[in-house]
Amino acid sequence: MLDNETLRQMREMDINTIDPDTVVDAAEIYIDTELPVPERMAEYVRQLRNPYFMKVGNVIVKMKFADTNVTARECYERYLKLC
Repeated sequence: MLDNETLRQMREMDINTIDPDTVVDAAEIYIDTELPVPERMAEYVRQLRNPYFMKVGNVIVKMKFADTNVTARECYERYLKLC
């Protein structure tokens, strides 16, 4: 799993300056729903490379999370339970 500093740097990247060729298309991501949630999280991040950016077609999307006490890990766990 990525450390907090790496995640912070990824989160702070500017969507206007990111190289589109480095962003993974969401359609290319496959998560095995039989895996336990921690393994699904690791696989999601491994495939996406930067969990804050993905492409949907030709559009780059920046993921943003609400400013709450909920951690990114908890958000991903909830998301991946739905997959």
